[in-house]
Amino acid sequence: MDRLRIKGGQQLKGEIRISGSKNASLPLMVAALLTDRKLTLHNVPRLADITTMIQLLKQHGVEVGAAPGENGHDRGTTLTLQAAKITSTTAPYDIVRKMRASVLVLGPLLAREGQARVSLPGGCAIGARPVDLHIAGLKAMGAEIDIDGGYLVAKAPKGLKGARFTFPKVSVGATENLMMAAALAKGTTVLDNAAREPEITDLAECLVSMGVSVRGIGTETLTIDGVKSLKEASHRVIPDRIETGTYAMAVAMTAGDVELLGGRLDLIESVVQTLRGAGVTLEKTEKGVRVHRTNGALRGVDVMTEPFPGFPTDLQAQMMALMTRAEGASMITETVFESRFMHVPELARMGANVTIHHESALVRGVPKLRGAEVMATDLRASVSLAIAALAAEGETTINRLYHLDRGYERLEEKLAACGADVERLKG
Repeated sequence: MDRLRIKGGQQLKGEIRISGSKNASLPLMVAALLTDRKLTLHNVPRLADITTMIQLLKQHGVEVGAAPGENGHDRGTTLTLQAAKITSTTAPYDIVRKMRASVLVLGPLLAREGQARVSLPGGCAIGARPVDLHIAGLKAMGAEIDIDGGYLVAKAPKGLKGARFTFPKVSVGATENLMMAAALAKGTTVLDNAAREPEITDLAECLVSMGVSVRGIGTETLTIDGVKSLKEASHRVIPDRIETGTYAMAVAMTAGDVELLGGRLDLIESVVQTLRGAGVTLEKTEKGVRVHRTNGALRGVDVMTEPFPGFPTDLQAQMMALMTRAEGASMITETVFESRFMHVPELARMGANVTIHHESALVRGVPKLRGAEVMATDLRASVSLAIAALAAEGETTINRLYHLDRGYERLEEKLAACGADVERLKG
């Protein structure tokens, strides 16, 4: 099993190209199930989760072609997906267990084929994250859904019908599933209290390119007029806002100065405000975003995770790592997922001072961190340990690197190109 060795103390300087968004790419790939026509996606990152989704779609009958993007390796992959015929409506446990986003095939398969059998999902161990909102929304559209042997068994023999559905709480995955199901439903679907994340907007704009009318894009009320069939389309995936925020925090941690090529400030406005409060400058450039310390030391700031446009839960662990070296104290409160502080014991092994009380963590900045052997527990926790290691004295080894590979493309190469002393150890 691969490990990552990082020797701390090097400032990051130079350029890092931001990859296409993982969280946008996965539902966009699933949208190919809605039509027998070709869907071409540009700027798809090379990640383990993308490979898993390709495996899942292929067993449903999707033909997938991959080619290097513009300028070769640096600009992501161009995927062509075509589901001329759905050969299976079952999403098996051995694939779905690897990644929660696999449940997104439920809505499209049900809408196109009138039936679907999808294993209950797995993925990162960060709380229950049930699929009840996906089920409730599809039932409102006329589906019959039971759970049998660990599988969601869904039927809509007469097709799905447009409906009005209000999410009792914001859910990105459920919003995406219902948007895709609504694309082929008879009539109009209105989704109230829908998620507003940039990845939702990206999916909506792709559906529009495929011939679906989607109104209210970027708002909490989406109105979707179902169509009988979708057309061939091409779409470019937005840059990964979580990767942008992650590298911004890594640069700030090392008091470096890096331009994040392709990064977009408008996708991370809440993060920008928080980092500026902590003493980090982020400024728009012609090529992306420049990040550097504003005036010396980092300052402790309080953070609460919230659905977009609030501070993203997927940057909470990275922010905590940054705050371990800030002057003063910071309170980090997690409101989106339970059990998302599993990185705290590992940061403590490096000398961090963090006290957990229910859903909040009090982080008291320390003068220095020390390298240690640590273990990644989930995707974002793994990269928070890398951020801490960049500023730690001595050497840190991060185990269970497969978590990192699910969401960060060539992380060690990108960091090394900016001066980090980092090496992947093949295990």
